[in-house]
Amino acid sequence: MAPYESDESTTAEEADDLRAGRRKAARYVVPVAVVGVAAATIGLVPALADSGDPDLPKISAQQLIDKIAKSDVQQMSGTVKVSTDLGLPNLGGLENSLASGATRSGDGSSADPSTKLTELATGTHTLRVASDGPDRQKVSLLENAAEYSLIHNGKDVWGYDSGSNEVYHSTDAGHAQGRPPKDVPATPKDFTQEALKSVDATTSVTVQGTARVAGRDAYRLVVKPKQSGSTVGQITVAVDARTGMPLKFTLTPSSGGSAVIDAGFTQVSFARPSASTFDFTPPKGAKVTEDTKAGHGRAGHDLKGTGKVPGSGKGLAEGTGGTKILGKGWNSIATFDTGGKGVPSGSAAGGRFGGFLDSLGDKVSGTFGSGTVFKTRLINALITDDGKVYVGAVDKAALVKAADAAQ
Repeated sequence: MAPYESDESTTAEEADDLRAGRRKAARYVVPVAVVGVAAATIGLVPALADSGDPDLPKISAQQLIDKIAKSDVQQMSGTVKVSTDLGLPNLGGLENSLASGATRSGDGSSADPSTKLTELATGTHTLRVASDGPDRQKVSLLENAAEYSLIHNGKDVWGYDSGSNEVYHSTDAGHAQGRPPKDVPATPKDFTQEALKSVDATTSVTVQGTARVAGRDAYRLVVKPKQSGSTVGQITVAVDARTGMPLKFTLTPSSGGSAVIDAGFTQVSFARPSASTFDFTPPKGAKVTEDTKAGHGRAGHDLKGTGKVPGSGKGLAEGTGGTKILGKGWNSIATFDTGGKGVPSGSAAGGRFGGFLDSLGDKVSGTFGSGTVFKTRLINALITDDGKVYVGAVDKAALVKAADAAQ
């Protein structure tokens, strides 16, 4: 680490400036990720940082956030390592069975992003990304013996699964107007944009030294909740010293241990990618599925609302009728009423699915009655026996307290 640290913590006044900075940052999102995924379950394997911390000019947290906001990288390509450790039990192939079952029943193509990219929910993956302005992006998921690519070129969006030789194609109105599908976090910058939306008076923001990532000099921005009860320990972002683009994003849980999300470039170039990078013609013999549903290209790819980096509480149950946000800052809890019963027990649910639910759940009780807390290392949810749901990046005690207070 470079021998300095600035901005011990963020005051309420400074928080206003930081919020202004992250609002600017939101206008400069590089639409690299056209992948539709549940972002709360996506992460990147630790990008191997180069040895030796560079000696860079001192910079404050506010200056670094402003640098991110002003970053306007339009052309780039690179390789990102992807991994997630939510602490979920092994599903024993259940998720693959459900996905393949949906495909066999005619509900979709294996090349549809909403089907193919569910595998990014767990494990280690490598992504190859490229961008040339707002109208051209490509993300490729590299596998052992196959490759899946999602390409946005003008009004067209193509998905291709080389393993099954299937193609997905969409040309909805949004694409025809030159807008890409709404981007979701899949690169360090995408995750950083979401994290900065949570910066307020409940947040500590500091600059803690420097690093070398993907051969480039970077500053380390550290974001921490000031409140207790959050499952988020801290977020560390390596920010490119020259361009201001985040090169590495790491979210560690308050419980300690390995990172829940670790997003980092292992190789990056800011040269303009070749135009041929975004060309696609369905291979001979490939099964092509045309998506003719109006607006599906936008809605089908935009799962961002269900997986924002926790902090503000927004997006945890977005789109659900009657959703309310309890608390503030990193301890925000989204709550809504399903209007039905709580989650069935393992015996009632039956089979492997019931056992899976039991492995995640802890029975709890309080003034609210009783229910089950389903836990990961990041997002926890309390489902009461009368069908009310409380969910957030908070610990079990915070969920029970919120349910009791709602009575």
